[in-house]
Amino acid sequence: MAVNVNSGIILTTVEEVLSWGRRNSLWPVSIGLACCAIEMMHTAASRFDTDRLGIIFRGSPRQSDVLIVAGTVVNKVAPMLKLIYEQMPDPKWVISMGGCSSGGGPFPTYSTLQGVDRIIPVDVYIPGCPPTPQALLWGIMELQKKIKAKKEGKELKEIPIKIPAESKPISK
Repeated sequence: MAVNVNSGIILTTVEEVLSWGRRNSLWPVSIGLACCAIEMMHTAASRFDTDRLGIIFRGSPRQSDVLIVAGTVVNKVAPMLKLIYEQMPDPKWVISMGGCSSGGGPFPTYSTLQGVDRIIPVDVYIPGCPPTPQALLWGIMELQKKIKAKKEGKELKEIPIKIPAESKPISK
């Protein structure tokens, strides 16, 4: 995006405007399956207020572009979850919230799906049992970074994690 501040002219492309609109107006369909859903509702409530970020939870998959899977996915629910994903218009993204939806959690049984990524592609994983509202906001912001990187042709495959260098003793 080119900006000329002196004359008040902003030059951009249609693709840049569309990308900006996509990443700043995410409309998630919420699939609350267990205790993570309470934290997701807490994130949308007045204390964290996702509406100010352009994130408006929708009840219909046909009006949504982000699927937040919050909680334990059992094999009986998996076909309906896949159907909801298929009903969403393109482009669409998936956030896996919590240890149960990401990898089965503490339920290594035949009836629990050991990760939602076995049936639908996942863009962002949010760890925790259950993750805090701040963690969900972090995941949404990481998804926004991923959308922006894809627009720029960079394809952000992994979220970079800043690992601090080894701590050095303080010299006197």
